[in-house]
Amino acid sequence: MAGNCEYLMMRSLGHWLVVGALIASGCQKQVESTSKLASERQKMVDEQLKPRGIRDERVLAAMAKVPREEFVPENLRGQSYSDSALPIGGDQTISQPFMVAFMTEQLHLQPTDRVLEIGTGSGYQTAILAELVKDVYTIEIVEPLAKEASARLSRLGYTNAHVKTGDGHQGWPEVAPFDAIIVTCAPDKVPPPLTQQLKEDGRMIIPVGTGMDQQLFLLEKKNGQLAQTAILPVRFVPMMGGEVEKQTANESPSPSASAELRRDK
Repeated sequence: MAGNCEYLMMRSLGHWLVVGALIASGCQKQVESTSKLASERQKMVDEQLKPRGIRDERVLAAMAKVPREEFVPENLRGQSYSDSALPIGGDQTISQPFMVAFMTEQLHLQPTDRVLEIGTGSGYQTAILAELVKDVYTIEIVEPLAKEASARLSRLGYTNAHVKTGDGHQGWPEVAPFDAIIVTCAPDKVPPPLTQQLKEDGRMIIPVGTGMDQQLFLLEKKNGQLAQTAILPVRFVPMMGGEVEKQTANESPSPSASAELRRDK
């Protein structure tokens, strides 16, 4: 009888040792995976961002901190820190890391700023902004993406990121004005509501154009006027939603810019 009890105890102990070993092995693999991704993230900063001129230490720190793998589809996690944009569903993409850092740096963000983002996507750019400013208000027209991004940002602790489903052409007038506006999809012209919701001395970074003919513009509001600077050719997904009002179309950065816009060479 005692022998049977000892056998059963040893068998039970062996079972739990195996279970414990499996759990420990899984935890070890998770730690190794997390460590590897953190290493790849820092490598991305050192090899993709710094050599291309990203100098803002706060932007670099945010890029080194935010886990991009949390914002890409599971089957693409191995490419999280590749030097390219990646599809996220709904005909949308998560931007190339360099473009995220470059556009963010152009805004000259301060910790007290309130920022409007048009085109939430998976929420990666939102998370970078949330590391740098007081509040981020972000609009996504594709409802499933907006819901997923909101849940993801909440899970990761970004309580200063506010997501809404809607048409980015209209901005977010209820919480305007904004110190900075970033647009991560390309309208054919800058929507006038966005320029109206930009604070004095505010900055907006936005791709403008169609198809292969797109240009990244920086707009700065000074004394009620918008100075526009064409920065570089880009290719973003088209901006979905309503059309810009024809009577205010001349307020956008285009070859037919209005008197309220001045071009900086």
